[in-house]
Amino acid sequence: MMRSLFKPACAAALLALNLAGPAKAADYPSQPVKMITAFGAGSASDIVARLIGERLQAALGQAVIVENRPGASGQIAADLVARAQPDGYTIMLATNTTHSSNPYLFKNLRYDPIKDFTPLVQVCNFPFVLAVSAKLPINSVDDLLRYGRANPQGLNYAYGNSTGQISAASFDKLTGLKATAVPYKSTPQAMTDIIGGRATFMFVDLASATAHIQAGTLKALAVSTEKRSALAPNLPSVSEALGQPGFDLAAWVGIFGPAKLPQPIAKRLGDELYKIVSSEEIKGKLVQLGAEPMPAPASAFGPFVVQQEKVWGDKVRQAGIQAE
Repeated sequence: MMRSLFKPACAAALLALNLAGPAKAADYPSQPVKMITAFGAGSASDIVARLIGERLQAALGQAVIVENRPGASGQIAADLVARAQPDGYTIMLATNTTHSSNPYLFKNLRYDPIKDFTPLVQVCNFPFVLAVSAKLPINSVDDLLRYGRANPQGLNYAYGNSTGQISAASFDKLTGLKATAVPYKSTPQAMTDIIGGRATFMFVDLASATAHIQAGTLKALAVSTEKRSALAPNLPSVSEALGQPGFDLAAWVGIFGPAKLPQPIAKRLGDELYKIVSSEEIKGKLVQLGAEPMPAPASAFGPFVVQQEKVWGDKVRQAGIQAE
């Protein structure tokens, strides 16, 4: 008798679970969605997150709140999202810093960039520029090398993310400058000290630097991509300026949810986000910001993230950076 009663009870429980899952997905979203960014207000990530968040809000019919969680080279934000409930109400606008470089820059990473996330959409690439303060008598890469060799004691470079760190370390190793690395919580803080002349040079994404370059407080000397960028055609590449091929660094940006995001919710978010980043309006705005549009759906973005982790691991090793 006990056995005959047990089976219907189990069946009823399983039926309830099966019904609850689709019903929950069908109701999504029923509350605001948080989009976490790993860097501070005014950074390139923050600007792009707010641009996309505004359109996603209209598509979902719910508020999309951009929340900045800077610090520890993006680890704070990534760890928060990795541990969030996989219900579609916490997503992350991430970069190669959090998902490609950090596994090689830190010995004890609290999250796995592949296993702990659900890829939703690839957004864009950010070319970086080698920049110095307008206060310094430096107008070219050659000028920077001469200045650095004449002032070796006070020579340093600032960075607020891993692309800036790896680019500057690679440049430093390639040129033999032996500058001191100075980390910052976020790119805007690093730029403030560059502009003020408290740090010598940095590699900064064009999106964050453009307003300062146009205002004349920051001077861009070269781009970090191997060839000249269409976004800054008057600037030589670092490879071109040094006469040495192979220097090629740019940051990628994409959006993730936590791992185990229910497939219907992941599909809804991925489809809406891909429509947004593929639109001519958003691609045009990204170009205006200093980004190269690279829209790709989750099916292509997932393999790209796996491949990029290996690529950036090689870049970290080549730059001679030791994991902390």
